[in-house]
Amino acid sequence: MTPKQIQFFIALVFFILGGWALFFPQHVINTVFLPEYREGGRALPFMMACFGVQAYLAGLFAAFSRFTSTTFLAYGIALIPFFIFNYYFTFHDPIFTSMGLIDAVGNVIMLVLCYVGWRKLKAAEKGN
Repeated sequence: MTPKQIQFFIALVFFILGGWALFFPQHVINTVFLPEYREGGRALPFMMACFGVQAYLAGLFAAFSRFTSTTFLAYGIALIPFFIFNYYFTFHDPIFTSMGLIDAVGNVIMLVLCYVGWRKLKAAEKGN
């Protein structure tokens, strides 16, 4: 797998989960939020769709930027707070159902891809 392909797989996570939030915000709300947090009038679906469009934007950057080994490393490190967020709001102060951990699964996929991309580009740098 080339670094560019790795970038596209990272982008795919954003496109899939972000697209779900953008095009089906109420379905995301009904699936990942505990029942007592599903009511928010029109604001909650609006905010979920905003989250989705932001994820789409991140996916575009991931797909069409030129990643270096440092980019993959920084991207991977930047994912760490999301794991804390997922843990906190699923187990410590629950707002999410267990299905909310689909975000954590996406983050694990991206973290692994960042590691693979970082290793590939680091090896290529050493070869030069």
